[in-house]
Amino acid sequence: MVFAEVNEAFSTQSCSCCGTIPPSSPKGRAALGIRQWTCSNCDTEHNRDTNAARNIARTGLRALEVGISGL
Repeated sequence: MVFAEVNEAFSTQSCSCCGTIPPSSPKGRAALGIRQWTCSNCDTEHNRDTNAARNIARTGLRALEVGISGL
């Protein structure tokens, strides 16, 4: 089993479809109550938690593809 810590910074704000951080994404503590949002770049509708999970999974898979140092 392989474990890699992934920084969750911007995982909610980044569009898991096009990869941008659009102006329409939820930002800051004031936006914690926003559960659904639409990317203004590609018009993809997101659930905040599902989008973040997809971004974190993609980051982890990329790390496995290139190799994680120390393994």
